[in-house]
Amino acid sequence: MAGDRRTHRKATAKDVAVAAGVSPATVDRVLNGRGGVAPDKARRVLEYARLLRLDRSLDRWPAKTLRIVLLIQSGDNPFHAALRAALNEAEDVRLLFDLQGFVHSVDPNDAKATAHHIRSFGEAYDGLIVVCPDRAEIADAIRSVAARRPVVTLATDLPGSGRQAYVGPDDRRSGRVAGDLMGRFLGPGGGAILVIAGLFSMTGQRERLDGFAEVLTDRYPACRIVDVVESRELAERAGTLAAGALLNTPGIRGLYNASVGSRTVADAIAGAGRTGDVVFITHELTTDRRRLLQEGRIDAVIDQDPVNEMKVALRTMAMLLGRANGEALDVPTGLHIHMRENG
Repeated sequence: MAGDRRTHRKATAKDVAVAAGVSPATVDRVLNGRGGVAPDKARRVLEYARLLRLDRSLDRWPAKTLRIVLLIQSGDNPFHAALRAALNEAEDVRLLFDLQGFVHSVDPNDAKATAHHIRSFGEAYDGLIVVCPDRAEIADAIRSVAARRPVVTLATDLPGSGRQAYVGPDDRRSGRVAGDLMGRFLGPGGGAILVIAGLFSMTGQRERLDGFAEVLTDRYPACRIVDVVESRELAERAGTLAAGALLNTPGIRGLYNASVGSRTVADAIAGAGRTGDVVFITHELTTDRRRLLQEGRIDAVIDQDPVNEMKVALRTMAMLLGRANGEALDVPTGLHIHMRENG
Protein backbone atom coordinates (compact mmCIF):
# COMPACT_ATOMS: atom_id res chain seq x y z
CA MET A 1 0.00 0.00 0.00
CA ALA A 2 1.48 3.34 -1.13
CA GLY A 3 0.74 5.16 2.11
CA ASP A 4 2.04 2.38 4.36
CA ARG A 5 5.30 3.37 5.98
CA ARG A 6 7.06 1.00 8.29
CA THR A 7 9.17 2.46 11.01
CA HIS A 8 12.13 0.66 12.49
CA ARG A 9 12.75 1.27 16.17
CA LYS A 10 16.37 1.80 17.10
CA ALA A 11 17.77 -0.98 19.28
CA THR A 12 18.41 -0.17 22.93
CA ALA A 13 20.70 -1.57 25.59
CA LYS A 14 17.66 -3.38 26.99
CA ASP A 15 17.17 -5.18 23.64
CA VAL A 16 20.77 -6.32 23.68
CA ALA A 17 20.44 -7.41 27.30
CA VAL A 18 17.40 -9.57 26.50
CA ALA A 19 19.07 -11.12 23.44
CA ALA A 20 22.31 -11.84 25.28
CA GLY A 21 20.63 -13.02 28.47
CA VAL A 22 22.29 -10.44 30.70
CA SER A 23 21.26 -7.33 32.59
CA PRO A 24 21.21 -3.83 31.04
CA ALA A 25 23.92 -2.88 33.57
CA THR A 26 26.15 -5.61 32.13
CA VAL A 27 25.58 -4.26 28.62
CA ASP A 28 26.52 -0.80 29.84
CA ARG A 29 29.73 -2.09 31.48
CA VAL A 30 30.83 -3.98 28.36
CA LEU A 31 30.10 -1.22 25.83
CA ASN A 32 31.83 1.37 27.98
CA GLY A 33 34.85 -0.84 28.69
CA ARG A 34 34.52 -0.68 32.48
CA GLY A 35 35.40 -4.33 33.04
CA GLY A 36 34.07 -6.68 35.69
CA VAL A 37 32.20 -8.87 33.17
CA ALA A 38 32.98 -12.53 32.49
CA PRO A 39 34.51 -13.02 29.02
CA ASP A 40 31.69 -15.29 27.74
CA LYS A 41 29.09 -12.68 28.71
CA ALA A 42 31.16 -9.90 27.16
CA ARG A 43 31.35 -11.85 23.89
CA ARG A 44 27.56 -12.32 23.81
CA VAL A 45 26.94 -8.65 24.50
CA LEU A 46 29.27 -7.55 21.70
CA GLU A 47 27.82 -10.12 19.30
CA TYR A 48 24.22 -8.97 19.82
CA ALA A 49 25.17 -5.29 19.98
CA ARG A 50 26.62 -5.66 16.49
CA LEU A 51 23.74 -7.78 15.19
CA LEU A 52 21.18 -5.27 16.47
CA ARG A 53 23.35 -2.35 15.34
CA LEU A 54 23.07 -0.74 18.74
CA ASP A 55 26.15 1.34 18.07
CA ARG A 56 27.56 1.67 14.58
CA SER A 57 30.91 2.59 16.09
CA LEU A 58 31.31 -1.10 16.96
CA ASP A 59 31.83 -1.72 13.25
CA ARG A 60 33.95 1.28 12.50
CA TRP A 61 37.27 -0.58 12.32
CA PRO A 62 38.36 -3.42 10.01
CA ALA A 63 38.03 -6.97 11.24
CA LYS A 64 41.67 -7.14 12.31
CA THR A 65 43.00 -8.04 15.73
CA LEU A 66 45.73 -5.66 16.84
CA ARG A 67 48.68 -7.02 18.80
CA ILE A 68 49.79 -5.32 22.01
CA VAL A 69 52.95 -6.31 23.89
CA LEU A 70 53.51 -5.74 27.60
CA LEU A 71 57.17 -5.38 28.61
CA ILE A 72 57.67 -6.13 32.30
CA GLN A 73 60.03 -7.93 34.66
CA SER A 74 59.85 -11.69 35.11
CA GLY A 75 57.29 -13.34 37.35
CA ASP A 76 59.92 -13.47 40.11
CA ASN A 77 58.85 -9.90 40.88
CA PRO A 78 55.44 -10.33 42.60
CA PHE A 79 54.01 -7.04 41.33
CA HIS A 80 54.99 -7.82 37.76
CA ALA A 81 53.50 -11.31 38.17
CA ALA A 82 50.29 -9.53 39.20
CA LEU A 83 50.46 -7.40 36.03
CA ARG A 84 50.73 -10.58 33.94
CA ALA A 85 47.64 -11.96 35.65
CA ALA A 86 45.89 -8.61 35.18
CA LEU A 87 46.40 -8.81 31.42
CA ASN A 88 44.50 -12.11 31.43
CA GLU A 89 41.79 -10.72 33.70
CA ALA A 90 41.30 -7.81 31.30
CA GLU A 91 40.01 -10.13 28.56
CA ASP A 92 36.67 -8.31 28.42
CA VAL A 93 38.42 -5.02 27.58
CA ARG A 94 40.70 -6.69 25.03
CA LEU A 95 37.68 -8.34 23.45
CA LEU A 96 35.74 -5.09 23.26
CA PHE A 97 38.51 -3.38 21.29
CA ASP A 98 39.77 -6.50 19.47
CA LEU A 99 43.23 -6.41 21.03
CA GLN A 100 45.48 -9.42 21.59
CA GLY A 101 47.91 -9.18 24.50
CA PHE A 102 51.42 -10.61 24.70
CA VAL A 103 53.98 -10.46 27.53
CA HIS A 104 57.75 -10.23 27.24
CA SER A 105 60.09 -10.24 30.23
CA VAL A 106 62.91 -7.71 30.44
CA ASP A 107 65.78 -7.42 32.92
CA PRO A 108 65.55 -4.04 34.71
CA ASN A 109 69.32 -4.14 35.26
CA ASP A 110 70.09 -4.53 31.54
CA ALA A 111 69.09 -1.27 29.86
CA LYS A 112 70.86 -2.11 26.59
CA ALA A 113 68.95 -5.36 26.10
CA THR A 114 65.65 -3.73 27.10
CA ALA A 115 66.19 -0.95 24.56
CA HIS A 116 66.91 -3.56 21.88
CA HIS A 117 63.65 -5.38 22.66
CA ILE A 118 61.65 -2.15 22.54
CA ARG A 119 63.02 -1.29 19.09
CA SER A 120 62.38 -4.77 17.69
CA PHE A 121 58.87 -4.98 19.18
CA GLY A 122 58.11 -1.60 17.63
CA GLU A 123 58.30 -3.42 14.30
CA ALA A 124 56.44 -6.57 15.34
CA TYR A 125 53.50 -5.20 17.38
CA ASP A 126 50.83 -2.54 16.95
CA GLY A 127 51.36 -0.98 20.39
CA LEU A 128 53.61 -1.26 23.45
CA ILE A 129 52.85 -1.03 27.16
CA VAL A 130 56.09 -0.75 29.12
CA VAL A 131 57.16 -0.91 32.78
CA CYS A 132 60.83 0.02 32.61
CA PRO A 133 63.56 2.04 34.36
CA ASP A 134 64.14 5.61 33.24
CA ARG A 135 67.47 5.02 31.52
CA ALA A 136 68.77 7.02 28.56
CA GLU A 137 69.02 3.97 26.25
CA ILE A 138 65.46 2.93 27.05
CA ALA A 139 64.06 6.44 26.64
CA ASP A 140 65.80 6.75 23.25
CA ALA A 141 64.33 3.45 22.10
CA ILE A 142 60.82 4.45 23.18
CA ARG A 143 61.21 7.83 21.46
CA SER A 144 62.12 6.04 18.23
CA VAL A 145 59.19 3.61 18.44
CA ALA A 146 56.64 6.22 19.59
CA ALA A 147 57.13 8.10 16.32
CA ARG A 148 55.24 5.31 14.55
CA ARG A 149 53.56 3.18 17.25
CA PRO A 150 51.62 4.08 20.40
CA VAL A 151 53.57 3.55 23.63
CA VAL A 152 51.95 3.66 27.06
CA THR A 153 54.06 3.63 30.22
CA LEU A 154 52.48 1.75 33.12
CA ALA A 155 53.03 2.00 36.90
CA THR A 156 56.27 4.00 36.51
CA ASP A 157 56.75 6.77 33.97
CA LEU A 158 59.46 7.77 31.51
CA PRO A 159 58.37 11.38 31.04
CA GLY A 160 61.10 12.40 28.58
CA SER A 161 60.71 9.39 26.30
CA GLY A 162 58.02 10.62 23.91
CA ARG A 163 55.53 8.03 25.19
CA GLN A 164 51.94 9.04 24.40
CA ALA A 165 50.42 8.39 27.83
CA TYR A 166 51.21 7.27 31.37
CA VAL A 167 48.81 5.13 33.42
CA GLY A 168 49.58 4.58 37.07
CA PRO A 169 49.67 6.01 40.56
CA ASP A 170 50.95 9.37 41.70
CA ASP A 171 54.04 7.82 43.25
CA ARG A 172 55.11 10.91 45.17
CA ARG A 173 51.69 10.92 46.83
CA SER A 174 52.02 7.18 47.47
CA GLY A 175 55.37 7.77 49.18
CA ARG A 176 53.87 10.58 51.24
CA VAL A 177 51.14 8.21 52.42
CA ALA A 178 53.82 5.71 53.44
CA GLY A 179 55.70 8.43 55.31
CA ASP A 180 52.58 9.60 57.09
CA LEU A 181 51.79 6.05 58.17
CA MET A 182 55.36 5.53 59.37
CA GLY A 183 55.30 8.73 61.42
CA ARG A 184 51.95 7.87 62.98
CA PHE A 185 53.01 4.30 63.82
CA LEU A 186 56.29 5.40 65.41
CA GLY A 187 54.57 8.11 67.43
CA PRO A 188 56.11 11.16 69.14
CA GLY A 189 59.33 9.32 69.96
CA GLY A 190 60.10 8.76 66.27
CA GLY A 191 63.29 6.87 65.60
CA ALA A 192 65.70 5.63 62.94
CA ILE A 193 64.28 4.37 59.63
CA LEU A 194 65.88 2.23 56.90
CA VAL A 195 64.61 2.76 53.33
CA ILE A 196 65.07 0.07 50.65
CA ALA A 197 64.54 1.05 47.01
CA GLY A 198 64.45 -1.40 44.13
CA LEU A 199 66.13 0.72 41.47
CA PHE A 200 66.89 4.41 41.77
CA SER A 201 66.45 4.57 37.99
CA MET A 202 62.75 3.69 38.33
CA THR A 203 60.94 7.04 38.23
CA GLY A 204 58.12 5.75 40.41
CA GLN A 205 60.46 4.55 43.13
CA ARG A 206 62.46 7.79 43.19
CA GLU A 207 59.19 9.69 43.60
CA ARG A 208 58.07 7.35 46.39
CA LEU A 209 61.31 7.97 48.27
CA ASP A 210 61.05 11.72 47.76
CA GLY A 211 57.47 11.80 49.03
CA PHE A 212 58.32 9.59 52.00
CA ALA A 213 61.21 11.85 53.07
CA GLU A 214 59.17 15.03 52.53
CA VAL A 215 56.44 14.01 54.95
CA LEU A 216 58.87 12.95 57.64
CA THR A 217 60.72 16.26 57.37
CA ASP A 218 57.50 18.30 57.37
CA ARG A 219 55.50 16.51 60.06
CA TYR A 220 57.61 14.03 62.00
CA PRO A 221 60.97 15.63 62.87
CA ALA A 222 61.68 12.90 65.46
CA CYS A 223 61.83 10.38 62.61
CA ARG A 224 65.10 10.20 60.70
CA ILE A 225 66.17 8.16 57.69
CA VAL A 226 69.52 6.57 58.54
CA ASP A 227 70.17 5.00 55.13
CA VAL A 228 68.63 4.53 51.66
CA VAL A 229 69.85 1.37 49.91
CA GLU A 230 69.13 -0.24 46.54
CA SER A 231 68.09 -3.88 46.17
CA ARG A 232 68.43 -3.76 42.36
CA GLU A 233 65.00 -5.47 42.26
CA LEU A 234 66.50 -8.62 43.80
CA ALA A 235 64.45 -10.05 46.66
CA GLU A 236 67.33 -11.88 48.35
CA ARG A 237 69.46 -8.74 48.27
CA ALA A 238 66.65 -6.76 49.94
CA GLY A 239 66.66 -9.26 52.81
CA THR A 240 70.44 -9.16 53.10
CA LEU A 241 70.43 -5.35 53.20
CA ALA A 242 67.75 -5.35 55.90
CA ALA A 243 69.59 -7.96 58.01
CA GLY A 244 72.86 -6.03 57.80
CA ALA A 245 71.25 -2.74 58.75
CA LEU A 246 69.40 -4.26 61.72
CA LEU A 247 72.65 -5.80 62.94
CA ASN A 248 74.79 -2.69 62.49
CA THR A 249 72.18 -0.11 63.55
CA PRO A 250 70.27 -1.69 66.46
CA GLY A 251 68.21 1.47 66.98
CA ILE A 252 66.25 1.08 63.73
CA ARG A 253 62.52 1.35 64.53
CA GLY A 254 61.07 1.59 61.01
CA LEU A 255 61.68 -0.07 57.66
CA TYR A 256 60.20 1.17 54.38
CA ASN A 257 60.60 -1.16 51.41
CA ALA A 258 59.54 0.49 48.13
CA SER A 259 59.98 -2.60 45.95
CA VAL A 260 60.55 -6.38 45.98
CA GLY A 261 61.65 -8.61 48.84
CA SER A 262 58.99 -8.23 51.48
CA ARG A 263 59.26 -11.88 52.49
CA THR A 264 63.04 -11.74 52.86
CA VAL A 265 62.84 -8.41 54.70
CA ALA A 266 60.21 -9.79 57.09
CA ASP A 267 62.46 -12.81 57.65
CA ALA A 268 65.39 -10.50 58.40
CA ILE A 269 63.30 -8.61 60.96
CA ALA A 270 62.28 -11.92 62.56
CA GLY A 271 65.88 -13.17 62.50
CA ALA A 272 66.92 -10.08 64.45
CA GLY A 273 64.17 -10.79 67.00
CA ARG A 274 62.45 -7.53 66.07
CA THR A 275 59.04 -8.69 64.76
CA GLY A 276 56.40 -6.41 66.27
CA ASP A 277 59.11 -3.95 67.29
CA VAL A 278 60.16 -2.63 63.86
CA VAL A 279 57.38 -0.93 61.85
CA PHE A 280 57.42 -2.40 58.34
CA ILE A 281 55.62 -0.62 55.49
CA THR A 282 55.69 -1.59 51.81
CA HIS A 283 53.71 -1.49 48.55
CA GLU A 284 51.62 -3.83 46.36
CA LEU A 285 49.20 -6.29 47.94
CA THR A 286 50.47 -9.51 46.39
CA THR A 287 49.36 -12.90 47.72
CA ASP A 288 52.56 -13.26 49.76
CA ARG A 289 52.32 -9.76 51.23
CA ARG A 290 48.69 -10.30 52.13
CA ARG A 291 49.75 -13.35 54.12
CA LEU A 292 52.54 -11.43 55.85
CA LEU A 293 50.09 -8.64 56.64
CA GLN A 294 47.61 -11.05 58.18
CA GLU A 295 50.41 -12.65 60.22
CA GLY A 296 51.32 -9.25 61.64
CA ARG A 297 54.74 -9.23 59.98
CA ILE A 298 53.92 -6.22 57.79
CA ASP A 299 52.16 -3.22 59.31
CA ALA A 300 50.74 -1.61 56.17
CA VAL A 301 50.66 -2.20 52.41
CA ILE A 302 49.86 0.58 49.92
CA ASP A 303 48.34 -1.02 46.83
CA GLN A 304 47.84 0.44 43.34
CA ASP A 305 45.33 -2.15 42.01
CA PRO A 306 47.15 -3.66 38.97
CA VAL A 307 43.95 -5.07 37.43
CA ASN A 308 42.38 -1.64 37.17
CA GLU A 309 45.66 -0.17 35.91
CA MET A 310 45.87 -2.76 33.17
CA LYS A 311 42.31 -2.17 32.02
CA VAL A 312 42.85 1.58 31.93
CA ALA A 313 46.10 1.09 30.00
CA LEU A 314 44.33 -1.09 27.43
CA ARG A 315 41.50 1.43 27.01
CA THR A 316 44.11 4.16 26.60
CA MET A 317 45.87 2.05 23.98
CA ALA A 318 42.52 1.53 22.19
CA MET A 319 42.10 5.34 22.03
CA LEU A 320 45.58 5.74 20.58
CA LEU A 321 44.79 3.07 17.97
CA GLY A 322 41.48 4.71 17.04
CA ARG A 323 39.33 1.97 18.49
CA ALA A 324 37.81 3.95 21.34
CA ASN A 325 36.46 7.45 21.62
CA GLY A 326 38.24 10.04 23.70
CA GLU A 327 41.65 11.61 24.04
CA ALA A 328 44.46 9.46 25.38
CA LEU A 329 45.82 11.38 28.36
CA ASP A 330 47.92 10.53 31.41
CA VAL A 331 45.63 8.72 33.85
CA PRO A 332 46.47 8.83 37.56
CA THR A 333 45.07 5.71 39.22
CA GLY A 334 44.14 5.43 42.87
CA LEU A 335 45.77 3.73 45.81
CA HIS A 336 44.44 1.69 48.73
CA ILE A 337 45.83 1.26 52.23
CA HIS A 338 45.69 -2.27 53.66
CA MET A 339 46.43 -3.26 57.23
CA ARG A 340 45.92 -6.46 59.19
CA GLU A 341 42.16 -6.04 59.59
CA ASN A 342 41.45 -5.38 55.89
CA GLY A 343 44.33 -7.16 54.21
